[in-house]
Amino acid sequence: MKRIYTYGHASELRNLTVADKIANKAAGRKMTQVTARNAAEAGIIASQGIDMIITGSDWFAEVRRGAPNTFITAALFAGRFITKDEILRGAIDVSMLGADSVLTPRSMAVVEMLAKEGLCVQGHVGMVPSTASRQGGMRTLGKTAAEALAILDEMQRLYDAGAYGAEVECVAEDALAEISKHTPLVTNSIGAGAAGDVIFLFFEDICGETENPPRHAQAWGDGAAIRRALDAERRKAVAGFRDAVKTGAYPDAAHTVQMLPAERDRLREALDKRPR
Repeated sequence: MKRIYTYGHASELRNLTVADKIANKAAGRKMTQVTARNAAEAGIIASQGIDMIITGSDWFAEVRRGAPNTFITAALFAGRFITKDEILRGAIDVSMLGADSVLTPRSMAVVEMLAKEGLCVQGHVGMVPSTASRQGGMRTLGKTAAEALAILDEMQRLYDAGAYGAEVECVAEDALAEISKHTPLVTNSIGAGAAGDVIFLFFEDICGETENPPRHAQAWGDGAAIRRALDAERRKAVAGFRDAVKTGAYPDAAHTVQMLPAERDRLREALDKRPR
């Protein structure tokens, strides 16, 4: 564990720092990252030795409670913060809460603005879902030399703007393997193969909770079957409650409390005397 100060000047312990991530890239040491949306998921991830967590900035406070010492990146969703002032406020707010880094899919000007304020910033290259229409839809990029070079050019612009890393989504694996040699950015691969410095998947995909997972996802559990079984059990329970109420079987003596002896008679007498 490393002793750090957060952006809000709180003294805390972290399993990794940005400097560690850059050193791991240089040494060829692979790192892992998983999404989390709540404290329970974050606790599971941290307990299993995952290097990093990424979450939406709105969920950060709860996720941090579940993983107090894990390196966490807060994603500033494109539609959540609109103007530059809103983006800056959102980034600083979540960093004050203890985010170790922020991720933005926005412009180089936004990346530069955040970096100039001392924030550790990641960009997003490759198939960026919010702008996928420009690329012809949700598809893998970098399958041609021209596309791969365009991704590298964007990485260079990110680095020049002050970013230290980038999420690389749905890029041809061999393209990333080649262009990674020409960028100092720490690359977080999701759907871009093993060439990334960080290999990244969604928690629900790993746990087998996604009914129709993307091609790049692999499950090491069968959470969907458990969810289906839980859903069936819940339906059975709700139907049982309905039937028990209709037949008068519930609430029964085991689930109710009666008045003290003779108090019901006193109540009736008092009620009979009240004007109707």
